Amino acid sequence: MPTQIVYEQDYQLWLETTLKQLQERDLDRLDWEHLIEEIAALGNEQKQKLESSLLQLLKHLLLYQHWSLPDCKNHWEVEIDNFRVELRKLTKSKNLYNYLLTVLEEVYIDALRQAKKKSGLNCFPQSCPYTIEQILDVDYLPPFTYL
Repeated sequence: MPTQIVYEQDYQLWLETTLKQLQERDLDRLDWEHLIEEIAALGNEQKQKLESSLLQLLKHLLLYQHWSLPDCKNHWEVEIDNFRVELRKLTKSKNLYNYLLTVLEEVYIDALRQAKKKSGLNCFPQSCPYTIEQILDVDYLPPFTYL
């Protein structure tokens, strides 16, 4: 069965076949169209994961720092740690680390909007107050500034 048809009917078999063809350097029989599509999608998926983890991390840093809810403080610390772990895994890739630097302010705007909606507060900084080192530092928690 041609690999293009396999791709549509049995994705796992297509992956195994494509891997084998690559390992054997059988480039003439590769399903180039779908292989290119899959590699592009993989890159986009990694960027989306990075943006999602960054968004959640920034939102929780803001809430931790500015919103006085004693019952939530420990929860937010755990969430900060969880999203930071995910982000640190992703940024082991130099390419994704550089991507993080380019989207930080854009993602911060979304985190800011969500923090405002969640808390009802309007006291958050308009631009990201955290350095990239603080964002990735597993021990960093911002000082409390809530009233």
